[in-house]
Order: sequence, then structure tokens, then C-alpha cells
Amino acid sequence: MVFSSLTFIYLYLPIVLICYFAVPKKARNFVLFVSGFVFYAWGEPVYVLLMSATILLDYTCGRLMARFDERQRVRQILLISSIVVNLSILAIFKYNSFAVQNINTLFGLTISDPKIALPIGISFYTFQSMSYTIDLYWRKVPVQKNFIDYASYVSMFPQLVAGPIVRYNDVQRELSKRSTSITNVGDGAGIFIQGLAKKVLLANNIGTLWTLIKSTPIENLSTATAWFGILAFTFQIYFDFSGYSDMAVGMGRMLGFHFPQNFNYPYVSKSVTDFWRRWHMTLGTWFREYVYIPLGGNRKGMLRTVLNLLIVWMLTGLWHGASWNFVLWGLYYGILLIIERLFLSKVLAKIPFTITRLYTFFCVVMGWVLFEFDDVGMAFRYYGALFGANGKGTDAQFVYLLMSYGLIFALCVIFATDWAKKLVFKIYRSRPGFVKVAAVVLQVITMLVCTAYLVDATYNPFLYFRF
Repeated sequence: MVFSSLTFIYLYLPIVLICYFAVPKKARNFVLFVSGFVFYAWGEPVYVLLMSATILLDYTCGRLMARFDERQRVRQILLISSIVVNLSILAIFKYNSFAVQNINTLFGLTISDPKIALPIGISFYTFQSMSYTIDLYWRKVPVQKNFIDYASYVSMFPQLVAGPIVRYNDVQRELSKRSTSITNVGDGAGIFIQGLAKKVLLANNIGTLWTLIKSTPIENLSTATAWFGILAFTFQIYFDFSGYSDMAVGMGRMLGFHFPQNFNYPYVSKSVTDFWRRWHMTLGTWFREYVYIPLGGNRKGMLRTVLNLLIVWMLTGLWHGASWNFVLWGLYYGILLIIERLFLSKVLAKIPFTITRLYTFFCVVMGWVLFEFDDVGMAFRYYGALFGANGKGTDAQFVYLLMSYGLIFALCVIFATDWAKKLVFKIYRSRPGFVKVAAVVLQVITMLVCTAYLVDATYNPFLYFRF
């Protein structure tokens, strides 16, 4: 069950909201706990047991840390146990095939690939659960004694399978005391509809263009078609993932939670460093707080800083997937960030914003080529197509695709920037009443249009479900 499905929108979500607001406030976390498990079991019934094990492990480690509060050695053992078990589970289910394939290649062996299915959302809920034990060890948060409250945090359906990665510290107060109101429900519904529109109207449609181009042999692509294709994927992954995040944040708001923002118009960034402050912000925060800073951050000299950045970005790549293209993608960004830190940021500060934004967007688009192609060889052949290796600047295919998808492409360009948002704010300052009414009308129309699209749509999961 995905957020952008009629079953979720018109059956599951209304039932959950009715139950949630019908019960006393003290019972609402139990509703979240049950609804989260039902949501996960809908698509992954067997792996509910795995998520339950993660929850039970970290809850138990947390209670024991509190019990042995004065015995630092015991607390260290409990923290290490939590981290090792969580990462081992993640490694078994996510990286087993990758490890076997590379061992076979390196040593000439023929170990059979177990081909264990990847549980949906395991990378997200594992990181969330680990944030609790780590912060508890660092004494940043109090122990959670109520098992249902902790289980509802990990299994909360809005952010369960694709983020945002909500650290325990982000919501620990709201788990026990949060305000729910008509205003929160209305604001949350608006954010949810915005995310739904991003996914259904923009990501799915521009994704069709990328699917068509990707299905063409790379050697047959003209330069123009290759660029049109990778730009289509650039917009698809943004609207797909940010759309999911908006829907998650919106549902969290309906329930009284304030989840952290995950995207902030990343394609208008002025540097690669700025891009990663705007793209998948909760993942960046997690790696900064729990990996980069504990490694020493930038406090131990430039050489150590460079090493720490390379480690963090290699891990970031591996978090996205068990494949060499993701490792290279992570190192690609690590190297760019190191170059900017060493000298390029000073140069960029002296250059007009238009040029720095073009530089950043170019770097990001080049990165998406590595990200999208599991076969690194295919990725480099696609780079060749982008830069004229096929000997065709343009062709009839490009003209046809431009005529067919030009409008949706233009809409993606517009809504990937903050132009529309600035225009709305400008009108709001002079005519606030009109904007409020127009927003409600637009949301209703958007919901109707999205529903019409979904009636005839096939199953189309969010791209980040595979991570």
C-alpha cells in the first residue's frame, strides 16, 4: 500500500484518522502503533516480525541503559550491542548479494547468492531506532519507559518506509504531549495534497518520458535526447521523493507531530554543499550527528576532515543501495564537497548566483547518471551520449518527445524552483483573504484531478521504496 493509492487515501487514512480522534488522548499512541503495523503488514507481513525485533531490541537496550545509569561500561556494551545487531540485520537483508558477488569475483569462488528480499523501509526505520539508543547513551534524551510510545515512534506509518528520518529527539516531547486541532488537520491536509500532486501529476508523468528514453539503446540516443532523458529523471526523482516527504509531513501534522523538513528547493542551490543542505536533509543530519561528528568532524585538521568526509559519503552511497554505482555516487559527492571546502567555495562566493546555480545543477545531473544506472559501464556510456559520442546532435525522436512532453517538462522546471511560492507570498501580502480561499479551492481541484489520474493508474511505487 502506497500513499498515492486510492486504497490508502480513501480507505486506510480516513479509518486511521477516525479511530485516532475518537479515542482518548492517552490511547492515541496505541492507535499509531496498531495502524503502523497494519500498514507495514499490508505489503510485508513476514517482515513485521523483523521490525518488531528492532523495536524490542532498542527499547530493551534503552531500559537497561537507564537501569545501569552509573555503570558506564555496561552502557557502552548496550549501545554497541544495539548498533551491531541493527547494522547486522541491515547488512544481511540489504548487502548480502552485493557481498557474495564481490567475494566470488575477487577470489574466484562460486558461493550461491541467497537472494534475500529487501524489507521495505528497513534503511529508514533502522536509522530512526538507532538514533534513540545513541542519543540516550549521550544523555540527550530521557529513557522511554512506555513500550507502546516507543513502538509507535518507530512504526508510525507516515514516515515508516521512506522517511523523513525522524530522530527520536525530534519527536520525543510530542510522543507524550502534542496538540491536535482543526488548524493542524487543515494545514496537514494541504501539505499532503501538495505532495500527492508532486507524485501523481509531475513525477509519474515526467517519469514516463525517462522510461521511454532509458528503454532506447544508449548507442542510438542523440545528444539532445540523452540530455532530455537525464533531466527528466532529475525532475522525476525530486518530485517523487519530495512528494512522499510532503505527504509524510502532512499526515504527521494531522496527527499533531511536526516532522523535520526534508527538502528545500535543492535545484536552486548555489553550491554542492548548499545542495546537500537542501536535499534529503534528514539523512544528511543523521550522518552528520552520528558519523561525521563522532569521527572528529572538522576539529582535527584538514587531512582528518577530508578522510571523515570520504568515509561519510561512501557510507551515504552504500545506504542508498548495495551496488558499486552507489559507492561511486557517494564518493563523487564526497570529492566535490572536499574540493569546495578546500578552495572552490571561496571562488563560488565571488561568482554571480546564476553561474553558481548552473554549476551546481550540472554537478547534480551528472551525479544522477551514476545513481540511476546499476551497471557502471552503462552509466559511462550514457555520459558518452550526453557529450556527443554517438555522433548525433539531435534527431526525430527528440523532436517527437519534446512536442509530447514539453509542457510537463516546463511545469517541472517551474515547480522545482521557488518562483511560484514567492509569487503566492507576494499576492498574500496584499490580498490574504483571496489567497486563503483560492488555496482551498485549488486543493480541492488538485485532489479531484489526482483522483482521476489514480483511477486509471497502474501500481507506481515511490522510487525511494527500494532503499
